[in-house]
Amino acid sequence: MLLELDLESERPLYQQLVNAIIKGIATGELQPGESLPSVRMLAQDLGINMHTVNKAYHLLKADGFLHIHRQKGVTIASVLPTADRAFHEKTRADLEPIIAEAVSRGMAEDDFLALCRSLFAEMRAKRTAKK
Repeated sequence: MLLELDLESERPLYQQLVNAIIKGIATGELQPGESLPSVRMLAQDLGINMHTVNKAYHLLKADGFLHIHRQKGVTIASVLPTADRAFHEKTRADLEPIIAEAVSRGMAEDDFLALCRSLFAEMRAKRTAKK
């Protein structure tokens, strides 16, 4: 999987990395059990600080997306986390400012929902194509 980070973005690099890995899992580019580069190797490949990669990996581990083994290295979790109540609450909190901005800018609800459906379908289609 090719990870692309925007060094000019206001979004922190560790968050971009977390998002890219989760997107890779969602689209099937990254499969359960698949190995990821070591912290040092990925940091070197991306030209970023090792602490940035380490933070991203540990956040993904805490959320259940990664396993970090001393001998095996970093792998995608064989059993991925589910959409439990805590995830629903987090999603609501994450979406609230996005929806608030959409409403403030005059975006129609149907357009917003169509965009969400389109992105959801795009992720699922990529995942299905990989299988």
